[in-house]
Amino acid sequence: MPSLSRARALACIVACLLLAGCNRGAPPAAEPPVASAPKSSPTPASADESGLPKIVVLGDSLSAGYGLLELQAFPALVQAKLNQEGYKWEIVNAGVSGDTSAAGLQRVEWALGQGDVRILILELGANDGLRGLAVSEMKKNLAGIIETAKAKGVSVLLAGMEAPPNFGPEYTVSFRQVYRDLAKEHKITLLPFLLDKVAGNPSLNQSDGIHPNIEGTVIVADTVWNVLKPMVDAAAAS
Repeated sequence: MPSLSRARALACIVACLLLAGCNRGAPPAAEPPVASAPKSSPTPASADESGLPKIVVLGDSLSAGYGLLELQAFPALVQAKLNQEGYKWEIVNAGVSGDTSAAGLQRVEWALGQGDVRILILELGANDGLRGLAVSEMKKNLAGIIETAKAKGVSVLLAGMEAPPNFGPEYTVSFRQVYRDLAKEHKITLLPFLLDKVAGNPSLNQSDGIHPNIEGTVIVADTVWNVLKPMVDAAAAS
């Protein structure tokens, strides 16, 4: 269980994931947006012009890069790592601020229709936790996304999040367990907590104390890369 201070930090982090309204060009979400911040211009990756194998990041404001330049969001930093190490792969950032697992399920077909998609990084659920939505429904939605990806031959990296503590310890534990259970049931790769080593650290977050700043996002990208790189190597070898 997280300490009290960490739980409070997580509550703040999750509580503002809906405040970033920067849509990256996906189709309309399943629910009306609740974000109040202005949206940036969409930057969809529509037609596949490169022919390179793709890694799609299906997520919320943490993927969309709230408060950062597009090239500073963690998917772009992971792309830089791929380039630096000589991998001829392309990241597609399908992060939309405010997305719940239900919204992600509605647009997964669009997200996976971006060319030769080999890997899906699934980073959703934080907004479900903020709203106190049923854990069983979140699990069902995430499972639907995973099953859609696997049916298309796409490997899945599931990025876990933490729920705010205000719905009680039972909800917090159940929320966390969803990611572990999904990874085990579907035999997919799990990253237990996307914001590991970043959450609650003022020096690694923006002035809102919630979304990672560029230094924090570098750590997030490193965390993702450590789990993603073996998946890329395995996919390239298959």
